[in-house]
Amino acid sequence: MAKYKAYPEYKDSGVEWLGKIPEYWNILTGKRIFQSVRTPALNNDEQLAASQKYGVIPQSLMMQLNDSKVMLALKGTDSFRHVDENNFVISLRSFEGGIEHSKYSGCVSPAYTVLKNTKPISYNYYRYLLKCAPFIVALQSSTDSLRDGKSINYEQFGALNLPLTSISEQSHIASFLDYETAKIDNLMEKQQQLIELLKEKRQAVISHAVTKGLDPDVQMKDSGVEWLGDVPEHWTIKPLRYLGDCQNGINIGAEAFGSGFPFVSYGDAYKNRVLPENGSGLVQSTAEDRRKYSLLRGDVLFTRTSETIEEIGFASACIKSIENACFAGFLIRFRPTSSDLCIEYSKYYFSNQLLRIFFTKEMNLITRASLSQDLLKTMPVVIPPVDEQIKIAELLDSISEKFDQLQLLGEEQIKYLQERRTALISAAVTGKIDVRDWVAPDTQDIEEPQEATA
Repeated sequence: MAKYKAYPEYKDSGVEWLGKIPEYWNILTGKRIFQSVRTPALNNDEQLAASQKYGVIPQSLMMQLNDSKVMLALKGTDSFRHVDENNFVISLRSFEGGIEHSKYSGCVSPAYTVLKNTKPISYNYYRYLLKCAPFIVALQSSTDSLRDGKSINYEQFGALNLPLTSISEQSHIASFLDYETAKIDNLMEKQQQLIELLKEKRQAVISHAVTKGLDPDVQMKDSGVEWLGDVPEHWTIKPLRYLGDCQNGINIGAEAFGSGFPFVSYGDAYKNRVLPENGSGLVQSTAEDRRKYSLLRGDVLFTRTSETIEEIGFASACIKSIENACFAGFLIRFRPTSSDLCIEYSKYYFSNQLLRIFFTKEMNLITRASLSQDLLKTMPVVIPPVDEQIKIAELLDSISEKFDQLQLLGEEQIKYLQERRTALISAAVTGKIDVRDWVAPDTQDIEEPQEATA
């Protein structure tokens, strides 16, 4: 915040989360700025939903944005509450800072508290204020119920102290934040695009190496598999069934989790090319369970079920045996019984992007995707000589390390930008920086969002 100036004079606000504020600003409790309203829903009201990402929006739009279906509650009774445009709503996740602004008119469940301003305010300013980090901390410390994951009520919100300055200054601060946060958001979007491009390039390199090899001059042959195309002439192709055995995971009740022996979850396999050394949890399992559902070096786990085909068959390799472990029922374990495959190569082959074509092609008629062992066993596996497998894996390890470093740099930059965004909002809405002289640059000079290249 060094490039921004402070106000000429400050005073102690007497409010811990605000600290010092500009000398002429006022402090009022929430109930003196907002009142709770319980207007019954109107007959033509559309049902609204509150989210921390989008604010208060129509539930139909929420479904579209989240690409999901939400059960619409029945309306038409006095239990639902009308929401006017520019009302605020205390959401069910207010313990995470969920006091949301509504740009829409509609109705919400009686589980929500609807707030209407009783003093002239800039809605955009209070949209920033009620989501800023210092206020959320104050919100969380205001009542024990928040620590239990419960939402706050109007009385608890109304007791909190809020700053109040002229509506023109509020509006100016909000305009400043709109402009500056848009620039930061644009930079974060570019970084995210770069990360996605890096992921795509990494996948392309892996797929090429495990299906075409490292020698550009090698003699090729038709694989006989449309989506594989040509492969090196001296490589072999076998269905997975001829290379090892498959086993579905164990189904254990929730009461068995929390202590006992290592457990490898669906998420462990879904998120990682290589399994975590000890899994992510503990479970009460028998000696027979640990024998039948063991995880040894060389094993590969495949995700077995998902809402979409696109997330079926994600693979994670076991590079090091996990002692006394079991793995989840939504996974299939492939255990090689042939010496044709080395695990270093397997971890790349079974996660290469061309296999997405195999799963999508074979499962395109299924609504809720569920991978069977029978289908998995038909998967074509391209097998180079073992010495080539090792060379391919060593090269991909080296390349992947470089991609990891570049991705980490991008993620660190996004984290820095997020922190700067949070700090800038907090500083502006609490008067730690003076932006009254800020003038919005000519809109023609504002950088338009652009797609990143890598």
